Amino acid sequence: MQKNIILASQSPRRKQLLEWAEISFDIVTSATDETYPAELPIVDIPVFIAKEKALAVKEKLKHAFHGIYLNPTILAADTVVVLDEQIIGKPVDRRDAIRILTSLSGRKHSVITGVVLLSAEKEISFYDITYVEFHEITQDQIEFYVDKYKPYDKAGAYAIQEWIGVVGIKSITGDFYNVMGLPVSKVLQFLDNI
Repeated sequence: MQKNIILASQSPRRKQLLEWAEISFDIVTSATDETYPAELPIVDIPVFIAKEKALAVKEKLKHAFHGIYLNPTILAADTVVVLDEQIIGKPVDRRDAIRILTSLSGRKHSVITGVVLLSAEKEISFYDITYVEFHEITQDQIEFYVDKYKPYDKAGAYAIQEWIGVVGIKSITGDFYNVMGLPVSKVLQFLDNI
């Protein structure tokens, strides 16, 4: 049965991944506060934020679209980059992006994406972890990447599918697409059960 899927994200990467998987969907977003309880374990943080996004969109659909979407399944996701048990967010500016990438150079970090699927009858939430190791990246390479690609909207200040991933990644353990922002194959498996 064809599901009425709503992607609760403005991320061009998540949109592209669903299109590659040939999933039919609409995009509806709602501004949400991305804070979380301090005591949450790191792996639960992106799931918590994804659930907040899903609930905000559910509320918006209820009020703003007057039943235009029949029994929608809302798909929300949030991705965090973790180094030394610390979440690395999106860079605030050029200097911050260079600082973040310098800290990732020559080291292994984890990328955790939390996913929530929400329908009228059911809620499925899960997370996926991918481990990424960078080669030593030179300061010139980092500055070139930041100046050309301006990764200010990306957790960890990089997109794996861009130049920095091609030249800088030494190894990946886990789902490549999870690092892009959505573990698509896992999402497809869970969509069958909602």
